[in-house]
Amino acid sequence: IAQDIFQRLLARGFLLQDTLEQLRCERCGRYLADRFVEGTCPFCGYAEARGDQCDKCGKLINAVELKNPQCKLCHGVPVVTPTQHLFLDLPKLEGRLEAWLERSWAAGDWTANARHITRTWLRDGLKPRCITRDLTWGTPVPLDGFRDKVFYVWFDAPIGYLSITANYTDQWERWWKNPQQ
Repeated sequence: IAQDIFQRLLARGFLLQDTLEQLRCERCGRYLADRFVEGTCPFCGYAEARGDQCDKCGKLINAVELKNPQCKLCHGVPVVTPTQHLFLDLPKLEGRLEAWLERSWAAGDWTANARHITRTWLRDGLKPRCITRDLTWGTPVPLDGFRDKVFYVWFDAPIGYLSITANYTDQWERWWKNPQQ
């Protein structure tokens, strides 16, 4: 199901290719998932920040921003390495998303906090979001030139709710696409 959704996004022109800099541990011979790298937070100086966030100040971090990064597996020093990835073209969806949000917010089902966060993202302008990673586990990307990559968890995991339902019933789309419920 994740691969099918990916193919639909690709066919509709909602994906981009771009270079992403990632940390690679040469000693381990692989790119490091965000949770496999630690270093010093570039914002508050906390020495045990992870490659995706700092547990002390709460800021989101791009792993290559860490100061003194270290591989959690072998304690080696990873190197910044450019690699090609696929991105969801969120700016292309911004206008349609804003219209949908206005209708959805009018229905009153959003918390004040969720509305505030979403308005902030829109105010600052949506950015393309990477949907692939250089990892050996996960759902493979079904596209030539990217077959050695998997879907990034933020893209793949929410789709898992659909996938698990499909394991229980062939009527899974009726469950998820029922506007009355």
